Amino acid sequence: MKDSIPSQLRNQRSMPGDLRTTAIEYSRIETGNKREIARPGTEFRPQAAGRGKTRLSREYSTCPTMLSSHRLKPGLHTRMRTTAPKYMVIMAAIILAVISVVSARAETPAKPLSLKEARETAIQKHPKITAAELQVLVSKQTVREARSAFLPTINGEVTAVGTPVDRNNTLSAGTLQVSSSYSRQADGLNLNELITDFGRTANILASSKLNSQAQEQGALATRAQVLLAVDAAYFAALQAQSVLEVARQTVATRQVLFDRVDVMAKNNLKSDLDATFAEVSLEDSKLLQASAENDLEAAFASLSNLLGEREPVTYQLKDEPLPAPSVTNDWQLVETALKNRPDVIQLRLERDAANKFAHAEKDLNYPTINAFAAAGVVPIRNEALNPNYAAAGLNLRLPLFDGFLYSAREKEAQLKTRVIEENLRDAENNVIRDVRIAVMNRNYAAKRLDLTAKLLASADKANDLAQQRYQVGASSIVELSQAQLSQTEAKISQARAAFEFQVRNAILNYQIGNPGLPP
Repeated sequence: MKDSIPSQLRNQRSMPGDLRTTAIEYSRIETGNKREIARPGTEFRPQAAGRGKTRLSREYSTCPTMLSSHRLKPGLHTRMRTTAPKYMVIMAAIILAVISVVSARAETPAKPLSLKEARETAIQKHPKITAAELQVLVSKQTVREARSAFLPTINGEVTAVGTPVDRNNTLSAGTLQVSSSYSRQADGLNLNELITDFGRTANILASSKLNSQAQEQGALATRAQVLLAVDAAYFAALQAQSVLEVARQTVATRQVLFDRVDVMAKNNLKSDLDATFAEVSLEDSKLLQASAENDLEAAFASLSNLLGEREPVTYQLKDEPLPAPSVTNDWQLVETALKNRPDVIQLRLERDAANKFAHAEKDLNYPTINAFAAAGVVPIRNEALNPNYAAAGLNLRLPLFDGFLYSAREKEAQLKTRVIEENLRDAENNVIRDVRIAVMNRNYAAKRLDLTAKLLASADKANDLAQQRYQVGASSIVELSQAQLSQTEAKISQARAAFEFQVRNAILNYQIGNPGLPP
């Protein structure tokens, strides 16, 4: 009879974790009909094979407390395995996957990119530019719709009529009757052509053309905005790269200083206070490096988004030459901006288009003359009908009373025109203000370039003197740390000033309507 297994051991997986994981090992010797359980550390020697042979098997039992509370039955052949929880395996797989992805990204080489290439890529891939270009195509179809009113309308018609009693029908005014209502089957063509509506259709067509031209200027304005954003993101990334390089140099320099001071402090040549201050300066530089790395990743993410990339890309950006830091005349640039800004030109075209449409609404009060023509054959007909037919005529429509509808439409169009005119005035005032501010900011950025260069020269000189004084023991570590901090801030200020000037120059180019070109 097979040995039974206690229910506590059969349900070991439902036991608490402390009971499963604290299992101890034991061995059972079966010699003949005698069964014993040996504790860990007991040495067993198998006997010779035969009737009284000894069989050694390794088994696992629970902790001693369970052995005391649950007596094991003879002949137990049970192996309790301790297995790792499944969630640990899943977590290990996730960690390995993350490490592989990070390693793959780290091994991906930086993509070389110039400012010109970035602009071209943005023009091709940015969805706002594509949407604006599609809107231009939509406006061109609107022009075709308005022009179609000048062309004749030709319709082919097939008519079958059955009447119980053949009888004539009275002709009605305003329509062209080609036959009486006899039982028949007729095939023919009808033509309708506008002779004149005294300028309404012409004004509607002119308004559509102006609106289409306004959409083209709107597309140029959208393109200029995207290019300005690309320039700003590109120079921001260059600035972040420059600041990161300064931070790395600072970390390397302060690491050397800390190592030297630490060795001197251990040899009682410098105090522990000096070593502590050197360590503080080192950790502060590491914090600066971490911040610079984060800023660079954020700048790359913004640039990648503008270039139509779904994932952040690491770029190897090429430096752009600095424009001439000369002071410019704002009045001349204001005139250029009012003449070249695409958003201002768009409002002017929209104003002209609204004015044309107001004239078209006024033309509703004038008569309309149309020409009609019809021709065809009647293969199945009454004997009283001819086998073919043809006719032509004119129709004059005179608007006599419309419940003041046309006058209201005309007034509405005129008021909309005035609204656009006021929006145009506001836009021109804003352009004048923005150009002046952009000129002032660019001039300040040019002055800041010179000031930061002088600041860096002074900081370098102060740092050299502080190092010499500290080496000969004439000053403390505090003075040297302050000099190093001033030098680092001066380097960062110079890097930011250079790229800030380029950004301000790009903003001024945008404000005067020449994105990507020198002012």
